[in-house]
Amino acid sequence: MLRPRLVRLAAPLVLAAATACNMHQVDLTVQAPITMQEEPTGYEAALVTRVIDGDTIEVEIQEVVPGPGAGNTVPDNGYDVRLTGIDTPESVKPGSPVECFGKEASAALKALLDGHEVRLVKDVEDTDRYDRLLRYVYMGEEMANARMVANGYASAYTYPPNVRHSELFVRLQAEARDNNRGLWHPDACNGDTETQ
Repeated sequence: MLRPRLVRLAAPLVLAAATACNMHQVDLTVQAPITMQEEPTGYEAALVTRVIDGDTIEVEIQEVVPGPGAGNTVPDNGYDVRLTGIDTPESVKPGSPVECFGKEASAALKALLDGHEVRLVKDVEDTDRYDRLLRYVYMGEEMANARMVANGYASAYTYPPNVRHSELFVRLQAEARDNNRGLWHPDACNGDTETQ
């Protein structure tokens, strides 16, 4: 049985990441509130095999624990997962330019999740129009989706009917903006944060 990796709350996560624009320190030190206990029963235990961009990962499902939080997946199969409730600037979308702070958001999610065991919990919908799983991604008891918003690498993205944590994401985004974190920093994106 897979045992999800527990997050050590006292350990800051700061890594250097090379970007196309400059050298950026990935700073994920702001902890998100613990929310796993608020989730319904059931989840998918998975291994993150690749980070595609700041809000999309590839996983291999290792176990499905039945309940409303588990989706329609099969163990030992790989899936693309879109982190529910958040959005990051584009960095790999075909036919689109790399958006400001896209590479930083990708580097942050890679530092946070790449190669780690996680738990995936669905909200209402199982997949999006691109057949990606829609999930809250948990590292122990803390949600990666929320950690990305709290540190300014993602914006809140309310898309009904998947809104279980939308108020949390909006609050974390306001705190990140008020504290000039990540893409909300005055030096990020030449000071143009309204387009993010």
